[in-house]
Amino acid sequence: MIRVLLVDDEALVRTGLRMILEPAEGIDVVAEASDGSEALTAVAKHRPDVVLMDVRMAGMDGLTALKELRRSAHSPKVIMLTTFDLDDYVHTALRNGAAGFLLKDTSPRELADAVRTVAEGSAMLTPKVTKRLIDTFADLESAGAAEARRRLSQLTDREGEVVRAVARGLSNAEIGRALAMSEGTVKAHVSRALAKLNLSNRVQMALLVRDAGMR
Repeated sequence: MIRVLLVDDEALVRTGLRMILEPAEGIDVVAEASDGSEALTAVAKHRPDVVLMDVRMAGMDGLTALKELRRSAHSPKVIMLTTFDLDDYVHTALRNGAAGFLLKDTSPRELADAVRTVAEGSAMLTPKVTKRLIDTFADLESAGAAEARRRLSQLTDREGEVVRAVARGLSNAEIGRALAMSEGTVKAHVSRALAKLNLSNRVQMALLVRDAGMR
C-alpha cells in the first residue's frame, strides 16, 4: 500500500482528497495536516510514502515545508497541489525537490494515478504546467550551462545516455527498449546518476540536462 499524507489548511479540501484517494486501489491515507509545520510532525510520526501538499497555507507554507522535508531522515515523495499554476511556484517547487505539481482541478482518476506514479519514483506534472515549464526553459538562456555540463561530465557514457533519455520524458521501460538494457539496469543507472549529481528526482535531472543544453 502507498501511504499518503494530506496537507491543506482547508478541512473541506482534505476531506475531498481523502474521499477521492481512500477508495483507490493500493492507496492508504494515513494522516492529515493543516499546515507545513504539522506536516513535518506527521511525516516523522506516520512515515508516508507520498505527501500531497498545498502550496499556499496559513502558518508554514508548502514550499517552506518542502525544503524542510528534503532535509529529513525520512524524505517522502512530495506532490504540490494548488489552484494557481504560477511560474514562481512551479519552478521553486521543482528546484526544491517536488516530485509532482498538480492543479486542484485535476480529475480524481488523474490524482490517484499521480500518487502511484510518484510513489514508483517517476515525476508527475499536470499537462498545463508541463507545457509552461518547457516553454519557459526553452526561452531562457541558461547562465548555469557550463556548471550543468561540468556536473553531467561526472557520469559514465552509459549513465549519460540514460539521463538524456530521462530528460526526454521516457519511462524506464522505454529507455530500456531504446538502449537495449533491462528495466532493472536502467533503474540502477538512474539511481547512480541521481547520487552522483546530488539530485532528488527525475524532474531535477531533466532540468539539469536542459540547463546544460544537452537534450
